[in-house]
Amino acid sequence: MAPALAFDIITIFPTFFEGSLAAGVLGKALERGLLEARVHDLRAYADDAYRSVDDYPYGGGVGMVMKAEPFFRAVDDVEAKFGRGWRVFLTPQGRPLVQSICRALAAREHIVLLCGRYKGVDERVRQALADEEISIGDFVTSGGEVAALALVEATARLIPGVLGDEDSAASDSFATGLLDHPHYTRPREFRGMAVPEVLLSGDHAEIEKWRREQALKRTREVRPEMLEDKG
Repeated sequence: MAPALAFDIITIFPTFFEGSLAAGVLGKALERGLLEARVHDLRAYADDAYRSVDDYPYGGGVGMVMKAEPFFRAVDDVEAKFGRGWRVFLTPQGRPLVQSICRALAAREHIVLLCGRYKGVDERVRQALADEEISIGDFVTSGGEVAALALVEATARLIPGVLGDEDSAASDSFATGLLDHPHYTRPREFRGMAVPEVLLSGDHAEIEKWRREQALKRTREVRPEMLEDKG
């Protein structure tokens, strides 16, 4: 059976992904063939003996800029082997990664992730290669690897069969437009903090009502703009 979704990740740090892709939900999804993730070393597509992937910026300034050629060669090679993918460039200038974007990505069959580094990436990569630009927030990391891994996990969770409980993703934060409600497990009381009585009542209607109220309360307190977006 072919995987529901295949990722090709292009990066100068392929070892960054090794442990994370083998662990938890992602590791199990890969083992079961529900997901495929191939990691490609961008330096393998450099054209000099030093495997250089960056150079000084035109116009001067601090920092180094990643060259266009290795990215183009890498994408050409990957797509020659595995077919045209939906190309996502991880960059602070991209659209914020939200649940609706993850759902759209989960419906695709093949995604190519382009991870930048250094001061930036030659603009021609964005112009000619990227189908979509995505950011994981209004902050800067040293490269796109952290963002790529976040995108892979958030998207993989939405593929049928990846989670043990098929309803689990449907009840996650953001899935319903709200943050998640509080959760409790044993013991019933811990250091003076008790589980709310309603959760022990066995009254499923009251429990669902309480959970909905708590989700609204938490969203209103922490992320009020989510309620504004709902009108």
